[in-house]
Order: sequence, then C-alpha cells, then structure tokens
Amino acid sequence: MDLIEIIKSDYQKFPEAQTYSVYAEDVYFKDPVYEFRGLKRYQQMIGFITTWFSSLKLDLHEISQTDDKITTRWTMSWNAPLPWKPRISVDGWSELSINPDRTIASHIDFWHCTKLDVIKQHFRFN
Repeated sequence: MDLIEIIKSDYQKFPEAQTYSVYAEDVYFKDPVYEFRGLKRYQQMIGFITTWFSSLKLDLHEISQTDDKITTRWTMSWNAPLPWKPRISVDGWSELSINPDRTIASHIDFWHCTKLDVIKQHFRFN
C-alpha cells in the first residue's frame, strides 16, 4: 500500500490504529499547539488526544503528492472535556515531507483559524 492510501485510511479511523510505521523515528511535528521531534512523542500526543477528547473526527477533503511532499486538507472536530461538551472544529492543512526511504520526515499542521478562535468555541452554549 502506498503512502497516500495509508494516510487516507489513517484519517478515516483517526485517532485509532494509526500506521506509525510510515513515520521516521526522528519525525518532526509542529502545529499551533505542539512542536517536537520523535515518533514516541508523536504517539504520546495521539494518546493524549484519544484520552481527553470524545467523538473525534478527522475529515479528509483533499490529498495531493509531489515527489517529496504530501499535502492534506482537512477538518478535525471533537467534543471538549467540559460539562457542556462543546463541539470544537478546526479546518486546516498538513504538509508531510517524505524521506528517500519513503517514511514521513516531518508533519506540519496549519490552521485556518487562530488558537483564540478555538478557545472561543469552548464557550458557545447551544
């Protein structure tokens, strides 16, 4: 299975049963909240998300590839762990750099909103 198909499959089942074998041991990750290096840290971050957020969904809107980069466009949504369980949603895109051995060297996420916009979503009462 090629990287595109693996990534599509991982988005569909996110955050469960991710294919960590496609990531380099020293993978670099960055988004508006986290920045670190290492596969173990990446796995811990996914574990944190799984533990604290419920009804997590990652919708893949588009995926494209050049020789050494995969770009995805997505919406991630979840219920926050507050008594009123607000539904939080973030639209964004990811840029995945590919090593010559076809593993993911870096995963950088960009959001179409600010961190403050995400925080404000926690205080909408429907």
